[in-house]
Amino acid sequence: MRGDKRERILRVLLNNKEYLSKNELSKQAECTRQWFILFLKELKKKKLIRDTEPINRKKLLQYWINIPKKPKKFRSYMVKKSLEILKKVKLDYALTTYQAENIIQHYLFPSRIDLYIKESDLDKWHSIMTKNGLYGKGNVRIIVTDEYIMYGKKNIGGLSIVSIPQLIIDLIKEGGPCQESAEMLMKRAD
Repeated sequence: MRGDKRERILRVLLNNKEYLSKNELSKQAECTRQWFILFLKELKKKKLIRDTEPINRKKLLQYWINIPKKPKKFRSYMVKKSLEILKKVKLDYALTTYQAENIIQHYLFPSRIDLYIKESDLDKWHSIMTKNGLYGKGNVRIIVTDEYIMYGKKNIGGLSIVSIPQLIIDLIKEGGPCQESAEMLMKRAD
């Protein structure tokens, strides 16, 4: 959970444009004020933040990239008209990597649809995907993770998309052409 808490805090710091107090930020990150302050001290030592504001967003993103990740639990499906299904679904989700980048920046070919879901919704998602397609390696990957990954998500064209900082991290972790796209998005993050 330590890595998850750090990521929650970084997500909150990078998504808020106005000044917020330590109390407000720790509440938004859903972690104790004490834990929040300890992590802020670590970030201040590395000269990544001043008080509760990022000094350099790119360096803060680079720091985030290097936080060790535990393997994500996911399932793959082959589903026709998957975006139409996502626009109609009433469950919480957030698109990331190829499809999200294509909607935001139009640089990558959306060869796969990756979406984050809440673990409590996994059975419902499995039912929706198998009703509309086939289970196994395909064009849709649902990723079960800390639901806080959806913090700062946006709705664009009826689709839910992760925040820009989260998208940058996910693209860099994906590698290849995604890394180049992430660098383009980082230039806009300043």
